Amino acid sequence: MLSPGSCVQTGRGLPGAMDKIKATVERARAAFNTGKSRPVEFRIQQLQALKRMVEEKEKDIAEALEADLHKNKYSAFSYEIMGVLGEINLAVEKLPEWVAPRHVPKTVMTLADESYVRSEPLGVVLVIGAWNYPFVLVMQPLIGAIVAGNAVVVKPSEVSEHTSKLFETLLPQYIDKDLYPVVTGAVLETTELLKQRFDHILYTGNGHVGKIVMAAASKHLTPVTLELGGKSPCYIDKDCNIDMASRRITWGKFVNCGQTCIAPDYILCDKSIEGRVVESIKKNLKEFYGEDIQKSPDYERIVNKRHFKRIMGLLEGQKIAYGGEADEATCFIAPTILTDVNPDSKVMQEEIFGPILPIVTVKGLDEAIQFINQREKPLALYVFSDNKKVIKKMIAETSSGGVTANDVLMHFSVPTLPFGGVGNSGMGCYHGRYSFETFSHQRSCLIRALNMEVVNSIRYPPNSQKKVDWAKFFILTRFCKRKVGLVALAVLGILVAIVIKVAVF
Repeated sequence: MLSPGSCVQTGRGLPGAMDKIKATVERARAAFNTGKSRPVEFRIQQLQALKRMVEEKEKDIAEALEADLHKNKYSAFSYEIMGVLGEINLAVEKLPEWVAPRHVPKTVMTLADESYVRSEPLGVVLVIGAWNYPFVLVMQPLIGAIVAGNAVVVKPSEVSEHTSKLFETLLPQYIDKDLYPVVTGAVLETTELLKQRFDHILYTGNGHVGKIVMAAASKHLTPVTLELGGKSPCYIDKDCNIDMASRRITWGKFVNCGQTCIAPDYILCDKSIEGRVVESIKKNLKEFYGEDIQKSPDYERIVNKRHFKRIMGLLEGQKIAYGGEADEATCFIAPTILTDVNPDSKVMQEEIFGPILPIVTVKGLDEAIQFINQREKPLALYVFSDNKKVIKKMIAETSSGGVTANDVLMHFSVPTLPFGGVGNSGMGCYHGRYSFETFSHQRSCLIRALNMEVVNSIRYPPNSQKKVDWAKFFILTRFCKRKVGLVALAVLGILVAIVIKVAVF
């Protein structure tokens, strides 16, 4: 059973809902101010409770994902649950290392002192989740914020309503209900949340809402991490293994019915291989999903009819080389390949976020790079080639949140790589240690002793050219450590300081 006040029951027209949201944020801050979220032992205990929740409620989680996106239990585990468990295991293992003070190299003037960086929690964090992977895209940043010692207000996406309700029900049963409250609802509730003061906001979604989040955060000078999206290009070199490249692209594009922020948005390739690419993708689709894709248990659905209509609108005036079948009643859109695509057409002006794959032909690598650079920076970039020079050139001459060569999506799965965007595809990053650092303040600490005052005489008035010259020598000169050790240099500095002091007085 839910504890009273463990989460906010909100909705349009519900009296007092907005006051409850404000009270919830204030309660989270009050809980944070007690200091109970700071001890490493408490953080680990909360992480272990989250792991227990995932393991004990795996069936409930899978059922919610199936209800929202038609994901079967195998896809639910592979693409959402497993990543959460891996993130928790990594955090529990590495947390003592991450929180340990990080000592930094000293200068001549601070040789006898202690200088280090201390990671401290920011305070109260707001996590606004996305609907396309509604479990993992809430849980991963939540884990990172807990690891860093913060209080966290969780706002799941109302579009994936079953998973949102699941968070509302489960989280208060397993982790501290005051430190980690759940707020549900739609635009009104999110708008009210954004009026409150937070110490960090992480939002996953589209650029339009990202601008709203950033504008609201600016009123409180709140830093933000924006995980957005964009049109992630996929370049296929004509001399690579076309069949293998197409197989991997087929998987990455059409998993979750194309509703993946780092899915290949469009293909760039030479006209000479376009037909081979199309035929290879068609072959792989039949292998993955069978002759009747609509009956496949492994093929998801568009999340709702509004998004269904938006995606279908992108097909207007396009040449369909394969697919195009749709059923609005069940939000089914078949995997669809477009050829002879005009770069200025509607389908090339916005992130598709659905099972439509345009192919744009280019005359080689240089034209592909130019095509990419003429557009907004994408969240991901993919290049397929057996030539390492092609891969290096693509990476060196373009910009994107992340790059995977000769595969797609897989950089997201590496916990030691930062995940995030650049430019219009977002700002900031998270995953693994990067989550810990995103939700932490890196506090500079210098601990000095109240002795050896003679060393400081070089900085005190009255000033003189001699003091400036010695300061240049000790602070600006780069010394070879093999010739002059810092200890010897410090001793010399003390002697010089004594000489200067005697000269002054």
